[in-house]
Amino acid sequence: MTHGHTTGPGASPEPAGSPYGTPYAGGPGTAAGMPNGATGRPNGAAGTPYAVPRQRTTEPAPVPAPVAVPATTTATATAAAPTAPAPAAGKGGRDRYLDLLRSIALVRVVVYHLFGWAWLSVVFPSMGVMFALAGSLMARSLKRPALGVIRGRVRRLLPPMWVFAVVVLAMMFANGWNPTDDPDRGGTWGLIELFNYLVPIGAPPYPWHVGSASGLLEDTWAVQAAGPLWYLRAYLWFVIASPLLLWLFRKAPWPTLLAPLALTAVVGTDLVKIPGETGNAVTDFAVYGGCWVLGFAHHDGLLKRIPRYVSVSCASLIMAFGLWWASNHLGPDGWDLNDIPLAQATWSFGFVVILLQYSPSWQELPGRLARWDKLVTLSNNRAVTIYLWHNLLIMATVPIIDLAYQLPFMQSERAVGALDGAYTIWMFALVWPLIGLMVLAVGWVEDLAAKRKPRLWPNGTKRAAAPSRSRAAHRG
Repeated sequence: MTHGHTTGPGASPEPAGSPYGTPYAGGPGTAAGMPNGATGRPNGAAGTPYAVPRQRTTEPAPVPAPVAVPATTTATATAAAPTAPAPAAGKGGRDRYLDLLRSIALVRVVVYHLFGWAWLSVVFPSMGVMFALAGSLMARSLKRPALGVIRGRVRRLLPPMWVFAVVVLAMMFANGWNPTDDPDRGGTWGLIELFNYLVPIGAPPYPWHVGSASGLLEDTWAVQAAGPLWYLRAYLWFVIASPLLLWLFRKAPWPTLLAPLALTAVVGTDLVKIPGETGNAVTDFAVYGGCWVLGFAHHDGLLKRIPRYVSVSCASLIMAFGLWWASNHLGPDGWDLNDIPLAQATWSFGFVVILLQYSPSWQELPGRLARWDKLVTLSNNRAVTIYLWHNLLIMATVPIIDLAYQLPFMQSERAVGALDGAYTIWMFALVWPLIGLMVLAVGWVEDLAAKRKPRLWPNGTKRAAAPSRSRAAHRG
């Protein structure tokens, strides 16, 4: 049993959008190990990681009531106004820029777990971005009583996880897994740990090998399927800690903002080593804590009060330190920052600062981006579903593609070689329809969890309501 990361020699998988990990190598004659992101910890430590709660925009500042002033006074005040951008005072609603970032992060997670390209963790640190967006939304929500906000966040998170857990546990049990016989944490403790499939306060148990190596799914499928659950645990911890973190941030913004980086320098470099899953959880909290608090800073307008050249310069220095640290502490997958906590923390922190500093607060996607509006809306409305199921669906592409080898025109050596060479491309092409089917099948649970009317395909398309016969007759 593990935290969603494989152990032993070789590449360790990354969290399903997580910190530390390896790619999914699915194909004929190959073990299908998920990419760095489904799971994976540095130095072979056990652990797992990327649940992504839906985000909203930074809430616009309240518009004060108009006050009559002489025209000359108004003109003078306008001329003397500071150049720093004021909070948007227009209509509320979703910030499409943040929605777009969340969609890009989700796509990057799927691509990373499929191809396992280490450089993706540098090009776009998805987990840091998603935690920052979640922190901004949490700061916005905490204008209401904290207990109610926490209860609402937990309510939205758990039902989609329960549906996932029912399916995955049923598959594990059907393949003969018994948690009481687990070699790592068997007996009564193995049964107790099943509670983490209900409320992810710790790492859920699952077998490293289950079923047959020659079955439809390779026998390490449970490790990959449970990999994304690390994110739900980290998110839940952040949600519970947010009232205190936000209070500390508003009392002492800079120490609160930088404290997670300092904590990562202690627990993420083995300067102080916390064993087991507790150590993994504390490391996750430290690595992404700075990004979560950056969400607070974005919501409260702290970043906008800093001259852009200052914030971008400082962020670039922090990112440069992260790359320097990574270059001297390369993990089993080279430059994969998921294997290097301090590099991940600093690079993600600086990257998020720059993204939020340039945040344009779109009400609508501009220009050519508008063509992606429906997909961006759908992915934001079904972010938890996509994140939870994508690893399992990636593995499900393998037995489907393998059926192609049985086609009559695929019996030549040339045809088999062509399919072998394009295997992961076919996996990439097939996983998106499977994700779409899963959105249709269970995505509506997210609506029930949010106390909304269930929708099968919430991509923002509004259907014109047909008038009822009685109303038509009355009008007639």
